[in-house]
Amino acid sequence: MPTALTDLCRHPIVQAPMAGGVACPDLAAAVCEAGGLGFLAGGYKTADGMYQEIKQLRGLTDRPFGVNLFMPQPALADMAAVEVYREQLAGEATWYETPLGEIDPCGGVDDGYDAKLAILREDPVPVVSFHFGCPSRAVFDAFAEVGTVTVVTVTTAAEAQAAQWSGADAVCVQGVEAGGHQGTHRDDPQADGTGAGIGLLSLVAQVHEAVQIPVIAAGGLMRGSQIAAVLAAGADMAQLGTAFLVTPESGAHTLHKQALTNPLFTRTELTRAFSGRPARGLVNRFLREHGPYAPAAYPAVHHLTSDLRKAAAKAGDAQGMALWAGQGHRMAREMPAGRLVEVLADELVAARAGLPRGAAGAAS
Repeated sequence: MPTALTDLCRHPIVQAPMAGGVACPDLAAAVCEAGGLGFLAGGYKTADGMYQEIKQLRGLTDRPFGVNLFMPQPALADMAAVEVYREQLAGEATWYETPLGEIDPCGGVDDGYDAKLAILREDPVPVVSFHFGCPSRAVFDAFAEVGTVTVVTVTTAAEAQAAQWSGADAVCVQGVEAGGHQGTHRDDPQADGTGAGIGLLSLVAQVHEAVQIPVIAAGGLMRGSQIAAVLAAGADMAQLGTAFLVTPESGAHTLHKQALTNPLFTRTELTRAFSGRPARGLVNRFLREHGPYAPAAYPAVHHLTSDLRKAAAKAGDAQGMALWAGQGHRMAREMPAGRLVEVLADELVAARAGLPRGAAGAAS
C-alpha cells in the first residue's frame, strides 16, 4: 500500500546516502529525476556544508529527496588503545609523507548534529534519515510538525522496534552484506567476527513481522530481481549504494570506482581499520595489515587515518584507501545514474512478471 514514504517517488528505489563525498547533489538529482529517491549524506560535513549541498540539489531538481545524519557517539573511553594504533600506523605516515590526525577524546563525536537538526527543522526537506542510532521522540515530533518523513537505519528487529516506539516513520533495514558502515545502534566489539550481522532477506522478514511502519531494505542489492526479492520478503522499498557508486555522477574517487570490478580485489570484509567502527570494504593491503589491530574507537580512528587515506588517493594507491563496497560489488554497471534507475525498474517489472532473464526491457 502507498505510504508517505513510497509516495515520494515513482519507483521503490532509494540511492544510499554514502558519506565522504560520494552521495553528492549531482548523483541525488539524477536519481530523483529518474523516479527514484535520491539522498545527500550529511555525515562528515559541517552544518553549513550540508546546507549548501541542499541548496545545490534544489537547483538541480524539484523532486523529493532525503538527507542523512550521523547520530552523536559516546566520548572516547580508551585513548590508550588509539595511541597504540597510532604507533602501528607510523610506518603508513612515513610512506605517504603525511602526519596522522590529532584526536580530542571529547571532541568530534557529535558531527555537528544539533546544528544540522536546527537547519533541517527551519528549512525542511522531504526525508531525513539517521545512522548509528535512534533519535529521541522529541526529534521525531519536531520533524513531523514540519512534514518531514523520518527513517532510522536498523540492523536487528529489536532496533526496528525501538525506532518505531520512538516515533520514526520508517526503518532502513541494513543486512550484513551492505557496503560502508554498519548502522548498529550500539558499537559492541564483542559482536565482531565472521558471524556478525544478519543477512538481508532474513532480517527484512524479521523486521516486517516486528513493526508496523514501512521498511527499506539495504545490503548488497545490485539488480532489479534482487529488489523484487526483498519486496516479496516484506520491504516497501530497496536502497542501493554500491550500484550507484560507479556512476559518472557519483563523487567517489576514480580508483574506488575502478576497484569494484578490478580482479585484484576479490572480496569484501567488515573492518575497523579505517574508522574504528565496523564497515564493509574491499580487502586491500591496509585492511589486511591493520584491520586485526584497529580499536573500537569511532570516530577517533576515522580522524586518525583521514589524511592517510587522502594521501593514498592522491598517490594513486588504492591499497591505502577505504574502498567501501557491498558484497555484490562485482555486479556494478557503469552507466549514468538516471539510466541505472530505469534499468533497475525494468528488471523489477520483469522479475515480478516472471519473465526470463534479459527480457526486462520488453516489460517496460
